[in-house]
Amino acid sequence: MTEQNPAENPALRRVDTTIPNAARMYDYYLGGKDNYQVDREAAEKIMALGPSRDICVANRRFLGRAVRHAAQQGIRQFLDLGTGLPTQENVHEVAKRYDPGARVVYVDYDPVVRAHAEALRMLDDTITVVQQDIRAPERILAHPDVRQLIDLSQPVAVLCIAVLHCLTDDEDPWGVVRTLTAPLAPGSMLAVSHLTDDAHPEVGAAAREVYDDATAPLIHRSHAGVARFFEGFEVLDPGVTRVNEWRPDGDLDRRRPGGEWFYVGMGRKA
Repeated sequence: MTEQNPAENPALRRVDTTIPNAARMYDYYLGGKDNYQVDREAAEKIMALGPSRDICVANRRFLGRAVRHAAQQGIRQFLDLGTGLPTQENVHEVAKRYDPGARVVYVDYDPVVRAHAEALRMLDDTITVVQQDIRAPERILAHPDVRQLIDLSQPVAVLCIAVLHCLTDDEDPWGVVRTLTAPLAPGSMLAVSHLTDDAHPEVGAAAREVYDDATAPLIHRSHAGVARFFEGFEVLDPGVTRVNEWRPDGDLDRRRPGGEWFYVGMGRKA
């Protein structure tokens, strides 16, 4: 594992490397290199509780399947909230297999993510990275870079992948989703993945304690709580379900350990 030198990237000079960073921990789960010792130590505590790497890989594969399905339905605009650090099979890579002109806006409040993702903007003018907080959905929709790339009169796929469990109930993640999706055109889609501890409440409590010391909290939610995000949407088959049960590509997806830790789903706006 390597650590970027803040002196080589001015954006990283503002980064606190003494506190576990949720995005860098996720990067470590996926086998990435953009993390620090403090992130690895916290991540190892989580990994000692269960198959964290398999859980995150399963979530990442759901993202790919969701983007693929949206692209197959003709959607060519993607708004990815809580992007995290770039890794394999990023949204633009999947979407552009179906249309090289597909437009992708990555949104994350974390300067660490912005610093690493900035290179994506250099690929072409159909990709941009916006540093905004999902807790302020109006600012996201009004951001000039979002307005430049996303035409709200045409269908958009809004991707809330492993981000809404970083919002507390007091921050009303359901209201955030309603605000983000209210102006979307008919035919738009919403994809959500969300951590749950329905199957392992004691382990979930231990995991939340680790994230209490990180840059973002961990809020597990029930099946009913995750299903609420799809109010106003037609939920696509097979419904809101475990991550390894949502249109798996094969036995490897179906049998991957830890599928009970994520509820996922996808809906279409009528």
